[in-house]
Amino acid sequence: MAALGDQSEEQAMAAQPKPQNRPISNIVIVVGTLRLLWFPQGVPWVRYQGTYKDLNISLIWPGKDPTLGVDSVGTISSALVTYAAIQALQPDLIINAGTAGGFKAKGASIGDVFIVSDCAFHDRRIPIPVFDLYGVGLRKAFVAPNLVKELNLKVGKLSTGDSLDMTQQDESSIIANDATVKDMEGAAIAYVSDLLKVPAIFVKAVTDIIDGDKPTAEEFLQNLAAVTTALDLAVEQVINFINGKCESEL
Repeated sequence: MAALGDQSEEQAMAAQPKPQNRPISNIVIVVGTLRLLWFPQGVPWVRYQGTYKDLNISLIWPGKDPTLGVDSVGTISSALVTYAAIQALQPDLIINAGTAGGFKAKGASIGDVFIVSDCAFHDRRIPIPVFDLYGVGLRKAFVAPNLVKELNLKVGKLSTGDSLDMTQQDESSIIANDATVKDMEGAAIAYVSDLLKVPAIFVKAVTDIIDGDKPTAEEFLQNLAAVTTALDLAVEQVINFINGKCESEL
């Protein structure tokens, strides 16, 4: 199965939109864990909107599943709401803020906040030449070296799948992807933002240690409240840094 490293750095970078030399003014934040008139009737998606300093900010949440009443997690809902938000709001930048599992073998600890450098899938297995690369779906996240340096955040690669647990096949793909953190939406949002040429920054806070000794679901729920508080603070710092800057200054 092809992995992140099988696509050259030059190929991945060439697909990225060129930075705009004008201040960022319109941001969409997609959260994974607000209803809009311009969303199709019947969808549970929700939007909160406001201004902060020189920024127009829209916080978008996929909402609750209409049938079961649980949060609409996973790649499908995240991709759909990201596409709709970009089409309607025409943002200069996407920020995907969410929680993730982390690997202690790659230096992750509970409460760590990562800026993602690369996104890929670990559960789209298509063992046919070229289709295997499509399945992995490598995409570079928006490079923001000044932001990382200023906020002293960790940087790591992200692997995305639609399951909270991890099968042996998933684990092999995640290792091949050289991932430090694992989530259920990032690579799907990266696909949409790349398709529509809107830069995306991924901010991920670690709720559970995948290669630890505690059950994933138990550890996730135990740490969710405290870690989302840390995530909120990190996103606030990111927004403060972005305010008044051009893409090329990030």
